[in-house]
Amino acid sequence: MITIEQGEKLRGWFAGRLPDELFDELTEVSVDREEITVIGRIPEPRLTEDAPAAEREAALEGRIQEFRERTREDRMAVAREAEHRFRRKVSWGVECGGRRALFTHVAAPVMTRLRQPERQVLDTLIAGGVARSRSDALAWCVRLVQRHTDDWLAELRDSLEHVQRVRAQGPDATADHHTPPEEDEE
Repeated sequence: MITIEQGEKLRGWFAGRLPDELFDELTEVSVDREEITVIGRIPEPRLTEDAPAAEREAALEGRIQEFRERTREDRMAVAREAEHRFRRKVSWGVECGGRRALFTHVAAPVMTRLRQPERQVLDTLIAGGVARSRSDALAWCVRLVQRHTDDWLAELRDSLEHVQRVRAQGPDATADHHTPPEEDEE
């Protein structure tokens, strides 16, 4: 986990490094141990106000695909630099007309040691058609927990940041690691 300040520096680096014409607005830079995801807003296609929903959806899809192809070289150059600097893969996405599209992104394997009752839950989700595999079922469970515990997770993240700040102020935070002199006993 990174601190709020580290996240702000990361977002600032991307805001300063991305070509001005790439996005209308840099909307999100998120990070975990494996990946940095950069999402920006791009302009909507120009359509008449009474354009049918199918036309609107096709236009958004076309705009997103056009952006992806046109900006590939610029995005790859920034990603190479960021991957070297931050030691994480960079993934990209856009928001356009209320739609969010992620381009190729990391699907990191997660080690699990699930016991039979937990595996049975996943298998029930598969049998019920909620997921295609145990991996999909586990991802579904994580999204469900995430949706219903945003406040709790935010509080936990804040607590972890507090712990990191306290650790940074501790005796191991200084370059001077000598033991303080012992006081004379009376």
